[in-house]
Amino acid sequence: MNQVPKNTPQDQSLVPGSTSGLKLDFITEEKPQPGNVQEIADGVFWLRFGLPMSGLDHINLWALRDGDGWVIVDTGIGNRESKEIWKKHFKHLMGGRPVNRVICTHLHPDHTGLAGWICRHFGAPLLMTRGEYFLCRLMAADTGRAAPPESLRFYKKAGFTDGQIELYKQRFGGFGKAITELPQSYDRLVDGELGKIGGREWRVIIGAGHSPEHACLYCPELNLCLTGDQLLPNISSNVSVWPTEPEGNPLEDWITSCHVLKAQLPENVLIGPAHGIPFRGAHKRLDKLIEHHEKALLRLLEHCQTPRLATGVYSVLFRREITDGNRIMAVGESIAHLNCLKGRGLLSRRRNDAGQFTYKTRRGVIPA
Repeated sequence: MNQVPKNTPQDQSLVPGSTSGLKLDFITEEKPQPGNVQEIADGVFWLRFGLPMSGLDHINLWALRDGDGWVIVDTGIGNRESKEIWKKHFKHLMGGRPVNRVICTHLHPDHTGLAGWICRHFGAPLLMTRGEYFLCRLMAADTGRAAPPESLRFYKKAGFTDGQIELYKQRFGGFGKAITELPQSYDRLVDGELGKIGGREWRVIIGAGHSPEHACLYCPELNLCLTGDQLLPNISSNVSVWPTEPEGNPLEDWITSCHVLKAQLPENVLIGPAHGIPFRGAHKRLDKLIEHHEKALLRLLEHCQTPRLATGVYSVLFRREITDGNRIMAVGESIAHLNCLKGRGLLSRRRNDAGQFTYKTRRGVIPA
């Protein structure tokens, strides 16, 4: 029932997680070009691929030496251009040696798009967390189908107009067009476990909020963590409520995950993000992301002293104009913030005469 909006980046928040006053230690100041390869740690290669999305033009993928073969972490979107780049890497970087495993940090198409294609090419297993694998399969199964009634009710209650509902119906079901078919089986990633890659121990740190069970891959010996979209240097990943789980509280999950990552990673760890430049300064960045969302929640409490629809809180959450291209993500993030405040007992929700949800700050939360 979820949707990837056309021409909008799946992994970019509408609001950058501000880095003003925050000095991160980037490994380079130069923006690599698609097809670029750089070894950022012994046996760990940073691959830059392009994305056909407005506002987010690249993704970082990773190739790890593993004995006589390779492990790939995330795969890029499922299009012809990405396949051609991979074919060059198979030949020139990897020397024709096999891929032993394909790991996807989470379900979004820029991460899983070519997982099935690579797995079939090499006969390699796919490794994902259970929540990510099965939700990816579910969303791919919606491809080409009509938007279900539950989704239409969800957006009507949020405050969508009839015209916006019609546009949603037209755009529904495009997820599977951006990925090659996943393997019918997978090896499950579990928090705290992974094993050896290239003779070194790696372990999984599970995060949530941007997606349900996102895997970060940490190697203490290399002091390196591949964080996918769970920790990015310049933007705050999209954290949304979707029609499949309308009462979900992904923002609370996201904030909790930031605390978990801070507790498990050293401050000087090298972060390999899915977007942006690898950097050091994880604790500072995690603190900034937490602060970014907590401040947004405070602004929302002030704004909701008068009852508001989910579509009526954009002005206090987003700096970018809300358009047909980003409206689905905007309302998803808005509901995520509203559900978080509701879960904390600070906000009440009721239906108005039009059947829409309105949200109001509880009496006594803000001093008179």
